[in-house]
Amino acid sequence: MAINFDEIIDRHGTSCLKYDFATERGYPEGVLPFWVADMDFRAPQPVIDELTRRVAHGIFGYTDPKAAYRETIVRWMRERHGWTPTPDALVVTPGVVFALAAAVRAFTKEGESVLLQQPVYYPFSEIITGNRRRLVNSPLVLKDGRYGIDFADFEKKIDEAHVRLFLLCSPHNPIGRVWARDELMRMADICEKHDVLIVADEIHHEFVRPSYKHTCLASLSPATAKRTITCTSPSKTFNLAGLQLSNIFIEDKPIRRIFRTEVLNTGYSQPNSLGLFAAQAAYEKGGAWLKELLSYLESNYQKTKAFLAKRMPKARLIEPEGTYLLWIDFRAYGMTDTALDECIIHKANLWLDSGHIFGKAGEGFQRINTACPWSVLEDGLKRLANAFEDRASR
Repeated sequence: MAINFDEIIDRHGTSCLKYDFATERGYPEGVLPFWVADMDFRAPQPVIDELTRRVAHGIFGYTDPKAAYRETIVRWMRERHGWTPTPDALVVTPGVVFALAAAVRAFTKEGESVLLQQPVYYPFSEIITGNRRRLVNSPLVLKDGRYGIDFADFEKKIDEAHVRLFLLCSPHNPIGRVWARDELMRMADICEKHDVLIVADEIHHEFVRPSYKHTCLASLSPATAKRTITCTSPSKTFNLAGLQLSNIFIEDKPIRRIFRTEVLNTGYSQPNSLGLFAAQAAYEKGGAWLKELLSYLESNYQKTKAFLAKRMPKARLIEPEGTYLLWIDFRAYGMTDTALDECIIHKANLWLDSGHIFGKAGEGFQRINTACPWSVLEDGLKRLANAFEDRASR
């Protein structure tokens, strides 16, 4: 399958967040965006073909996943990740963030504590505080250019704050860590010891760089599976975010029943019909496309790494193990977050994700999405380097 990931596809006029909402969100018209985590690549052709076939039918009534859909998702998990969830464990929701919020409401009460590890994907904190729960942070530790977990702090925070729920990001966004099996086991053991339920956001599980391996948390043991809600979706893997469909696995029947009830209480029942068909086609026929995509993204990373080393050596790139998002440390420039944002937005004319929105530990960092044609990414990197050129020797 020959796929032209270098093709530049004009997304303007499609009401996409990435390109069509700059002025509405306070950014200059024409800013080059690398913020929101969707891709500038067409979905796999089998997905487009299936959607074309389904749209031609002309009726879009209420739809539910059939047994074949469940079997397709389970088979993908088994063949790609060595974990075989039971088909009945699957609960379909319109998104992973939706599922995280539903879990927070279902398994904690107002004022109770929910744990996360910042810097982390900012909706994690929003759904905790927005639902009037107490945010408890066990910050990740950056040492010698690599983030790790302070397990003593992790357990201390759980114990002292009486944490009932832990939101795990695996692989981690934005720092790019693919947690090792022993790290996952230590976190799972601590959570079991303190009776903490884990919601594992594994939406980036297909984006793992060579020599690294993603481990599904629920695959560690039956005991861990019993206290884990595993959140997956084709939205990142196959660029289908707008079709509003995620696959949530909950092996424990009582936990699954409580979660389903909370989902129903939001008023959500049947999923997006086109999302179901697109997801099944992607998981059945999208493997070759994904293989080429991963190769292209690795090339983008290597070129970006070389570019920054040559043109912006003061910008410290955190070596990613997974995702297509790069986490870059600008603190050597000695700028405030406001000044850093001002330079990137108005001097480089770029729209990135500011590190401070991921938590205090993200101050001085920026996140950049590399899932686009190299020529577009290269243009953005050149703008960035030019904007910081007069600060290179300061």
